[in-house]
Amino acid sequence: MKKAPIVLLSLLLLAGPPAFAQPAERKMTAKEYIEKFKEDAVREMLVAGVPASITLAQGMLESGNGNSALAVYANNHFGIKCHKDWAGESYIQDDDEKNECFRKYATVYDSYLDHSNFLRGRQRYAFLFQLKITDYKGWATGLKQAGYATDPRYAERLIDIIEANKLNELDKVEGASPRPIEPVNPRQQQAVVSSAGKRQVFENNGVKYIVVKKGDSFLKLAQELKLAYPELFRYNDLRRNASLENGQLLYIEPKKRKANTETHTVKPGETMQEIAQLYGIRLKSLYRKNRMAAGQEPRAGEVLQLQKRK
Repeated sequence: MKKAPIVLLSLLLLAGPPAFAQPAERKMTAKEYIEKFKEDAVREMLVAGVPASITLAQGMLESGNGNSALAVYANNHFGIKCHKDWAGESYIQDDDEKNECFRKYATVYDSYLDHSNFLRGRQRYAFLFQLKITDYKGWATGLKQAGYATDPRYAERLIDIIEANKLNELDKVEGASPRPIEPVNPRQQQAVVSSAGKRQVFENNGVKYIVVKKGDSFLKLAQELKLAYPELFRYNDLRRNASLENGQLLYIEPKKRKANTETHTVKPGETMQEIAQLYGIRLKSLYRKNRMAAGQEPRAGEVLQLQKRK
């Protein structure tokens, strides 16, 4: 048997152990996550009004302390899906369903920024911004109520993370205070208990509404709230073939003919029905005030009248 050349033996020794023997990648700990991103969370609290404790707790829970595939490959720390208003890059992975679309960001801070904008830009979360900035329990409970996550223990998990890591101390930074969302003001959005005692009822523009939960249907809600079945469609300017989405704002009495704000500047992708829901104004009235034909949609940047006719 011939001996291997000395050069070949030397190369084999230098190559080291096979590639499959390499150690697993190290994971970020909760403490490391907090140290790395707490300044971003505090900055968003001071600018947007989302408690730093809530932002960090959600980021830790949703991303597994920054170790999930969504966080590593898409910088998405809050599990925010694409939705129809997303124009950026996307990342596809299985969630509640297969091949769901999630937002992809250039940096982690972009994810933190979009998290604040996501909460502030959706009316179903507006009531949270009336709470004290230090009321992390109210925020955690409200996020679950508004449909941010389907986990029935979502609020408790957030509270556990906050208290275990004393994240609520970050909410006491000087200058931190609630940032109420316009056009809804505190006098016109008040929580009350429904007659069925099973859910909260809120007010916008003096009109009562609820936040749709998972498993709700028009028939179930009509029975619970003691309303005639067609009324829910009429109150919300919906067609009879409409479906409900978790976290959707649903009025339970007739909307008003005008809003408490004079005008609205249309954002890209906004529809007349969405704007009517946002301000608690009847869709027909919104069309009339702006001299538009039924079914016509506004242009981005257009200023709509909410009180007087053009």
